[in-house]
Amino acid sequence: MNIKFEDLKEKKVLVTGATRGIGRAIIESLAKQGAHVVFNYRAGKEDIANEIREELMKLGASTATPIKFDVTDTAQIKESLDSFVKEYGVIEGLVNNAGISRDQLVLRMKEEDVSATLDANLKGSIMVCQALSRGFLKAENASVVNISSVVGLMGNAGQIAYAASKAGMIGLTKSLAKELGAKNVRCNAICPGFIATDMTDSLKEETKESYLSGIPMKRFGSTQEVSNLVNFLLSNASSYITGETIKIDGGLYI
Repeated sequence: MNIKFEDLKEKKVLVTGATRGIGRAIIESLAKQGAHVVFNYRAGKEDIANEIREELMKLGASTATPIKFDVTDTAQIKESLDSFVKEYGVIEGLVNNAGISRDQLVLRMKEEDVSATLDANLKGSIMVCQALSRGFLKAENASVVNISSVVGLMGNAGQIAYAASKAGMIGLTKSLAKELGAKNVRCNAICPGFIATDMTDSLKEETKESYLSGIPMKRFGSTQEVSNLVNFLLSNASSYITGETIKIDGGLYI
């Protein structure tokens, strides 16, 4: 079920890391809301970006705008977002979804993998927030949603860098909420558990059963369930909610 939020119509919302998985579901859901959907893509992915744009328009987006930047390139972030704002006006919603995972036991971790994970998952989100912050102050109802993870709350063996980056997203959320709250800029984090995507589809059945045994609801979540929560937090339906960390994990971490 795609829940409708009328105030999202024509709202300019940027979603990072939106070409697949949860990010892709979020921009498709926003398109159905009639939002002006903005998403980033990396160099060499122009054809894919244009295909996604056409699909979003068919789904009902008021406008869909792909922007070329890598979340690990601060100069590129600033240049690309400044150009967008000059042409279309300030971005009113942000979903920091871009991220990677290079899982490894602590004894085998490589410094470059730790740096890459922290840069993509945490530093990139901070710098996108920084680049858009001045515009948020001019927007009427700006809202930021950071996609953290239940792993950022509970930790997980073999995911030290990933868990640290996702825990950092929660600190970013609380701090930005305190810093910009007086200007009616809200910031919340969500922590998905196991969500059904192409990644979970490729798991062996015994692995799936092992994961499901720890989930009280005995199923993986859907990307649409995540999208509905994101839309709620972007909309005025959540106008007095800020600085929160909301789990969407079927009871995995109670």
